[in-house]
Amino acid sequence: MKHGRGLFVASFLVLPVGLYVWLVILPFVQAFQISLTDWSGYSPTFNYIGFENFIKMWDDPKRWIVPGFKNTGIILLVMPVIVIAMSLFFAFMLNVGGRSKGGVSGVRGAGFYKIVYFFPQVLATAIVALVWVQIYKPVTTGGLLTSTLEALGLPYPEYGFMNDKSWVLTGIIAVMVWSSVGFYLVYFSSAMAAIPHDIYEAARIDGAGRVKTFFTITLPLLRDSIQTAWVYLGIIATDGFVLVFMMTPSQGGPDHASEVIGGAIYKLAFGSGNDAGMASAVGVVLFAAILTLTLVSLRLTRRERIEY
Repeated sequence: MKHGRGLFVASFLVLPVGLYVWLVILPFVQAFQISLTDWSGYSPTFNYIGFENFIKMWDDPKRWIVPGFKNTGIILLVMPVIVIAMSLFFAFMLNVGGRSKGGVSGVRGAGFYKIVYFFPQVLATAIVALVWVQIYKPVTTGGLLTSTLEALGLPYPEYGFMNDKSWVLTGIIAVMVWSSVGFYLVYFSSAMAAIPHDIYEAARIDGAGRVKTFFTITLPLLRDSIQTAWVYLGIIATDGFVLVFMMTPSQGGPDHASEVIGGAIYKLAFGSGNDAGMASAVGVVLFAAILTLTLVSLRLTRRERIEY
């Protein structure tokens, strides 16, 4: 009987597992194979050259790869921290930050605020990029932010934020934060909703304020959720290619100041680089880096599950 049940279950798994292997696993394996070749991406033939691509990539004569890794690393260090901090703060205020006669509650209008914060999630990344290009434009072309700064008498980049080497990467990170906070606010709100309000009531009776309640109750009980968010945001941070491609001059300018590793891979494979072997090698290095960071993060933050 059990054997027949196993075959029945397996019959439903064959198709989805087969599609996953074909569409996900095999392309990964093929990328590893291509990284060991000198294939241009267009020629019908190629030669195996071993690990030569992995050695040559650090010479980077076109200045795509090294700035790409550097800027992606900056985004990886900054963006997840800001998103998690802001999402936790807003989620806490919307769920626990208010006080009512009956006990602990969120601020008034919390449901409406959640919808407002979540709104960027319903927009395609391309739409987000187009909106922020208009905001970041120079004063001479009606840029919203630069015009506002000018009206307030504050300094601003003369040629717009996306054309200024000192501001372009900061501007990209700001857009990534803006478009991500809403999702993780809702995510952390769901996690906070699972925490029994009796715990908050007990803390309130003991005289704990909002700050102490957050750090002694909310934050420890959300550790697993924060760990998951950290991993996903780390992956998102390595994939800012669409924003950079649509918002910056030369898809990574000015002077490679906003180059990200996804853009370098694109230019090597489909742009003027014409070097699919090198692009695949860079992709393999990126895959290894993301996998390592994920495993280290999960290892360092592992702990016994708190029951409540």
